[in-house]
Amino acid sequence: MDTDSENRIPTLSQGVETDGHPTGHSVRHPDGAHPAGVPKGHLGGGPRSLEDGSPACRLIAWEVTRSCNLACRHCRAEAHPEPYEGELSTGEALALIETFPQVGSPIIIFTGGEPLMRPDLFELISAAHERGLTCACAPNGTLLTAENARRLKESGVERCSISIDGADAVSHDAFRGVEGAFAASMKGIEYLKAAGLPFQINTTVTKNNLSSFKKIFALCENLGAAAWHIFLLVPMGRGAGLADQVITAEEYEDVLHWLYEFRKSTAMHLKATCAPHYYRIMRQCAHEEGIPVSMENFGMDALTRGCLGGTGFCFISHTGQVQPCGYLELDCGNVRETPFPKIWRESRHFRDFRDQSAYKGKCGVCEYHRVCGGCRARAMSISGDHLGPEPLCTYTPVRLR
Repeated sequence: MDTDSENRIPTLSQGVETDGHPTGHSVRHPDGAHPAGVPKGHLGGGPRSLEDGSPACRLIAWEVTRSCNLACRHCRAEAHPEPYEGELSTGEALALIETFPQVGSPIIIFTGGEPLMRPDLFELISAAHERGLTCACAPNGTLLTAENARRLKESGVERCSISIDGADAVSHDAFRGVEGAFAASMKGIEYLKAAGLPFQINTTVTKNNLSSFKKIFALCENLGAAAWHIFLLVPMGRGAGLADQVITAEEYEDVLHWLYEFRKSTAMHLKATCAPHYYRIMRQCAHEEGIPVSMENFGMDALTRGCLGGTGFCFISHTGQVQPCGYLELDCGNVRETPFPKIWRESRHFRDFRDQSAYKGKCGVCEYHRVCGGCRARAMSISGDHLGPEPLCTYTPVRLR
């Protein structure tokens, strides 16, 4: 299962502009700029805000099914292969797609569970594509075939993400919970390549695989991945049982500094996801080096912020529940009861996420709030307060010194 991918394909970053530095140095899009995870020319575009002043929705991760053939140790959904009750019908799903353009021009990530286990997946992708929406898909790779890879491409998918959490079969299969998952994903990637469908590799950071990151990156390069996204574990669902694998705040900081330096050594796009602190660290390091935080130097990382939940991104569950992200199960409304555009514009939780004064502790006063925001799901999982301070942040804001 690839539930982490809904937060990662998108570097999907995702067309959400921010100031390049907390002091307010502005940044602009050069011609041809595009976010990693999104084909060139697509920014999950449209206006930055809607007519009522709400921010435009740039990215939607849609859990079209929760069923999955894997049993990943970090799975937020604790998915199983059997069908789940209450999944949106084809008619309900098509009606939902009709509403997406009312909140902007969001990129749609078809995720799960394992999206390929939904029989009408290609019909839904085609419907979104026909409405001019950029489509991505987050399969786990093990169910890909020559035929369905071709159909994903023909339906309108412009990129897939495949999660690889170890440099070899032994480590990856142990994490994914199924023997043979690594080999199946490698074969699935070859099917994507044969179909001409770009892909990226997503990797969850744990204590066990931290020392293997250079080997995993080498694997990404050898496979021809368009991007490599590293994901900082959010302990929800099965992931709550991985407390011994969660790196410390200091290790977190070290990993993100390493990523900042390592990205200079490759042309491949690297991105840290569910790691909002990276956007603070990037600016701190750039400032020390005298480098402007601009599109020319940092691509879309210069224009986005860390946590996009409720500000440019949302998650829709298999039953139609709208949430800030897949890891934060705040009920912001259900599309069966309230039109999706109304939820996006008026949800109390989303409105809180758009207002820094609603945040508590150091996140509420941090000068990097606009480019970071802290991981709201991690705050919820550890402190029980989704508006509380990010628990894995070592930084002390200027106002608290």
